[in-house]
Formats: sequence, C-alpha cells, structure tokens
Amino acid sequence: MKIHPLILMIVMIFANNSIAQTKVEGLLYLTKKPVVVEIKNGKIVNIHQIAKLSDQSHPVYIAPGLIDNQVNGFAGVSFCFAGGELTKEGILKATQELWKIGVTTYLPTLTTNTREVMIRNLALLAATKNDEALHGSVAGFHLEGPYISPVDGYRGAHPLKYVRKPDWNEFLEFYEASGKNIKTITLAPELDGAIEFIRKCTALGITVAIGHHNGSKEIIDEAVLNGARIVTHLGNGCANMINRHLNPLWPQLANDKLMASIICDGFHLRDEEIAVFYKVKGPDKTIITSDVTSFAALPPGEYKNDEGETIELTKEGRLSLPAQNVLYGSASPISRGVARIMKITGCTLSEAIQMSSTNPAKLYGLNDRGVLAKGKRADLILFEIGDSDLVMKKTYVEGKLVYEEGE
Repeated sequence: MKIHPLILMIVMIFANNSIAQTKVEGLLYLTKKPVVVEIKNGKIVNIHQIAKLSDQSHPVYIAPGLIDNQVNGFAGVSFCFAGGELTKEGILKATQELWKIGVTTYLPTLTTNTREVMIRNLALLAATKNDEALHGSVAGFHLEGPYISPVDGYRGAHPLKYVRKPDWNEFLEFYEASGKNIKTITLAPELDGAIEFIRKCTALGITVAIGHHNGSKEIIDEAVLNGARIVTHLGNGCANMINRHLNPLWPQLANDKLMASIICDGFHLRDEEIAVFYKVKGPDKTIITSDVTSFAALPPGEYKNDEGETIELTKEGRLSLPAQNVLYGSASPISRGVARIMKITGCTLSEAIQMSSTNPAKLYGLNDRGVLAKGKRADLILFEIGDSDLVMKKTYVEGKLVYEEGE
C-alpha cells in the first residue's frame, strides 16, 4: 500500500520533533522546588513545577551552565603558550573536559606572549570556534595582557620579556586574527596610551577589564569613565608589599561602576578577603572566575612552562611558580569556587549561580544563556552540593547531553 506523500511528511516531522524534545527534572536553583525543564531543538520551551521528583532518593539541583571568563587552558591544553602547539583537537579536548565540571560557556584566555604566538593561536581558535562539536561553548576570547604592568608582583607570572605598552595597531592585528571575536581584554590603566586604548576598545564593543596594574584612584576612575567595566581577579595580580593607603585595592572596591571577578580556589584569596569583597560588591557586581591553566585536571607534581621554568602543583591543588614565589594561575575549577563562596559568605545557591553564570552572560552580551527561562539556550547542569565542590551529574549544552557521571 502506498502512503500519500503529505501524510509521510507529517509523520516524519512529528517523529523528528519527538526526537528533539527532552525533559529534565531537578530542584530549581532559584527556589529549590522540583521542576521539569522541557527542551526542544536546543532551546528551553517550558519550565513547570511538579509535586516531586521521579527519583527522590537522589535529588539533584538544576541550574544554567557555568560561564567561565578566564580559562587559560585545561587538562594539558594551553591556549597561549608556544610549547605543545595548540590544535583543533586540543580545543575540543579542553571543552569536553570543562563540560565535566559544569562549564558550558567559556572564554579561552591568551596571556602575555609574542605577537606571533598570539596571532597564530587566535586564528586557530577563531577557525575552531563555530565547530559543531563545540556546541557554541566558546563564546569569544579573553586577552589577559600583553599590555600590563612590568613591575614584579603586579605582573604576576606573565613573562617580563613579552610585556609591553598598549599598541593599537598590534591589537587590531590580534582582533582581525580572532575573527573579531575578542570579547574582553585585561590591561593596566596606568600605562602610556592606556586610557585612549580603553576608549577605542569600548567603541568596538569589547569589554575592558583592568588587572595586573598599580593604578591610582585617579587613573582607575578615569579608566572607568572611558569604558572599563570590571576588575580581573581582584586581590591578585598585585604586589605582596603595598602601601596600606595608596594601593589599587581600595579605589577598585570603592568604585560602584566596577564589577569584580574573584578566584575562590582557596589559594588566591583568603576567606576574609572573599567575605569583604562580596560585602562590598554584592551578588550583582561579582563574577566568580577560575583562572585555570593547562595544569588543571593533571596529577600533582612538577611541570615545565613554555619558558622552561618549574611549575609546582601540590596535592592540595596549589599551582605556583616557585622561582618568583607567585601563583601560576589555578588548578581548581569554577565549580569549586561556587561551593566555596557559599560556605564563606553564606550567600544562597541562587546568588552563587548568578555570579558564575547570569552576571558574565550579561556582561559579555550573551543574552541567550545564563538563566533558565523559556526561549534560552538549553545549557543546563544537574548537580549535588559537596563539601568543597559542586558534584556534576549531567551537563547539557544546546539541549544535548554532553556529560553524565559514570559514563
């Protein structure tokens, strides 16, 4: 018996739509009430409360995926260093490993290096950014340097020989190589030409961050007036010995127009620093970041960086450059920062997710994610709250299950 083509087409459409629809249960991070999130074609089509979860013996929370604005690398993959050249396969590997810790969107971060290395890696990231296998997880790129303070302490672990003053023509080379995908840049506002540079970046729609600097109150306020919007890892990228009154911490905290990203890995900031920063900036002006490097997710031990210097990763998770007695980025995922800030400040899960998903989405204009709402991307995480971390059970990106514990 022949089937009429119109009937066959209707059946096929129904079948495809059925396949594309998914229902996910969990305790909503906003209310801790059980809900069902309905997903279709990569989008959230409905969220409704239910009486109880199907599996009450293993309740999990459900929230938007985490958004990390500072990922220097992960699981052996570096986004900037020349050694062990960056590859498309490496970008995919890092992304898949980040999914396992609940990061569904991130900004690959390129730190201070040669023009050649930065252009090459930006071009590769741009060529890979829209690969279907990444499901849109790479939202753009973060340049942390090379236009930062050359002074020890403020410079952090950035190699001095590559640090330089803002160069607009050079930056335009970076911008073009990136496919115009540079979302944010961290620089020192006290450098010659920095204020004009900030103004030009802002005009291009690039979010300007100040960091690794020793700017005065006047310079910091001027940077904000010209477009700077956030402090990169407040309390870090700072000299160990500072004037108790005249230092960059107070004016950055005092300026209500500045947001602040903070690293809550247990090593970059003491608990009381996190508590004070949170009290001043609050959940609306704080972003939790990780500053993870290629050494994250690797076993403890000694490693070599691109300069041949020894990098030490302790069993506790502290990553350092012993030669300079400075931290070398982080080896702890952003999910750990979410759990720690809740424990330190007493903030709610809702506020912690706001700082690690909603706020960065707003800051970088990622209007299709960062919250659970009808019409948004179905970037979801299902998790339990452990003593020191969020324990991921499932991660969905664009409605696709990309990680499940034990699988």
